[in-house]
Amino acid sequence: MTNKFGPATQGVVAEVEPYRYQTLENVLAKTKDKLPFLVMLDGLEDPHNFGAIIRSAEACGIDGIIIPKNRSVGLNATVVKVSTGAIEYVDIIEVTNLVRTLEDLKSKGFWIIGADMDGPTDFREQDYQMPIVLVIGSEGKGISRLVKETCDFLVNIPMYGQVNSLNASVSAGILFYEVVRKRVTK
Repeated sequence: MTNKFGPATQGVVAEVEPYRYQTLENVLAKTKDKLPFLVMLDGLEDPHNFGAIIRSAEACGIDGIIIPKNRSVGLNATVVKVSTGAIEYVDIIEVTNLVRTLEDLKSKGFWIIGADMDGPTDFREQDYQMPIVLVIGSEGKGISRLVKETCDFLVNIPMYGQVNSLNASVSAGILFYEVVRKRVTK
């Protein structure tokens, strides 16, 4: 059934303000009394993955998610829906240049850890007891070359079956919880 608003609305219509991206400076100011944990998404294209990553990030208390302004999925209705409300609690920072942003964060004491299927370090062996930015690459291509070259560490998630990679949001969830596990037990 449709009405003047399009598909059936059950007589309810709401007008909401668009999401306001946060600045990196504001997010960093909120982390001054704790061990910061930021996430960077490099070229993520699937809004379902982005929404699921936001949801997992909120569950793990991640301080913010950095996304590129171009060549990746931005905040849209699908991302918001899949995040199931977590978008209200996770700061999203949109930047024009990922490498420059990583270099700036390095100068502020952050260590950059990239998730890469060919990374030399098993993610369970990595030290996370420092301010970190965890970089998750795109679904098909992984982390871009320049971002990968900027990483201080590259970690892999060992695969034991016949499939050689995981969905970006599944990989992110596994890595988020490992960081939290190691930080909570230390």
